Amino acid sequence: MDAVSALLDGPHARGAFLLRSLLSPPWSMRIADEAPLTLLAVLHGSAWVVLADGRTEHIGAGDVALVRGPQHYTVADEPSTPPQVSVGPGQQCTPVGSGTGMAELGTRAWGNDVAGGTVLLTGTYPQPGAVGERLVRALPPLVVVPADEGTSAVTRLLAAEVAREAPGQEAVLDRLLDVTLVSALRVWAARPEARAPGWYVAAGDPVVGPALTLLHDRPAEPWTVASLADAVGVARATLARRFTELVGEPPMSYLTSWRIALATDLLRDRSLTLSGIARRVGYASPFALSTAFKRATGVSPAAHRATLAS
Repeated sequence: MDAVSALLDGPHARGAFLLRSLLSPPWSMRIADEAPLTLLAVLHGSAWVVLADGRTEHIGAGDVALVRGPQHYTVADEPSTPPQVSVGPGQQCTPVGSGTGMAELGTRAWGNDVAGGTVLLTGTYPQPGAVGERLVRALPPLVVVPADEGTSAVTRLLAAEVAREAPGQEAVLDRLLDVTLVSALRVWAARPEARAPGWYVAAGDPVVGPALTLLHDRPAEPWTVASLADAVGVARATLARRFTELVGEPPMSYLTSWRIALATDLLRDRSLTLSGIARRVGYASPFALSTAFKRATGVSPAAHRATLAS
C-alpha cells in the first residue's frame, strides 16, 4: 500500500450519521455537534457554509464540502438568514427562537419542504479512528471540492442508498460514505492551491515516496534511518534531509507517530491483546508500547481502550 492510500484508508465510518435535508428558503441550521469530520454534498440547489470565524463559502449543486470539527458552523440558504434550529451532540435538534416547520420527511430525510429546491446530503463521522484523525488534522477547517465527475458519481450512489431501508444498510452506508470522502480528498489534494499535507506531496517523490511506503507497509520492522536509506538505495544523510524537508518531520519521528496511530486504531478491536498489538506495530512488549503510547497521547493503551468502552 502506498503512503497516500494508507492514510486515505484511515477513516472507517462506524454507525455514521447520514441524512438528506429537503429545504425551501428561508432556512438556516446551526451545527454544534462537535463531530470530528462532516461531509456535506449539495445534490440540488445551493447553500452557504458560515464558519465560527465569520468566513463564508458558497457550495453549489455537485459540490462537496468537508468541515473539520469540533468547531461550530452554520449551513443556510443565505449567510444572513438567522439559525432556525441548532444541531447538538448526538444530532439532537433544538428549535432556535420561534422555531420552524422542520420535521422528518421520510427515510433518513428531514427539512421544511418535501419538494424543496435544495437537497443536501450530510454524512458525519462521530469518532474517526486514529489513523483517520491524522488525516483530519492535516485538513483546513473547511474544504470545498467543486463538482467533479468522480465525486458526483459516488455522491449520487450514496444519496440513493440513504433513501433505502434494507438488511445491512448501515454497513453499506458507512462504506459508501468512506468512498465519497476519499474521492473528495483525492480531488482536493490534487489541486495546486490546496496546500496538501507534506505526506501527500512527498508520496510522489522518488526518494521519500518509497520510504513512506516501506514505513506504512512494514511498521513492525526495527527501522533505523540507515536501514531505511539502504532499502530505498540512497545515502542516510540524503534520506534524512529530504524526508524532513518534504514531510515536515524526521523519518523515525514519523514512524513513531504512525505506529501510535495504528495502535490507537487497533485498540478498538477487543479481540486483540496488547501484546499482539505491540508486535504488529513494532514494539517488543506491551510495556514498550505503553511507554511510547503514553508519551505520545498522555494515557496508557489500557486507559485509552477503557474510554472506548464508556
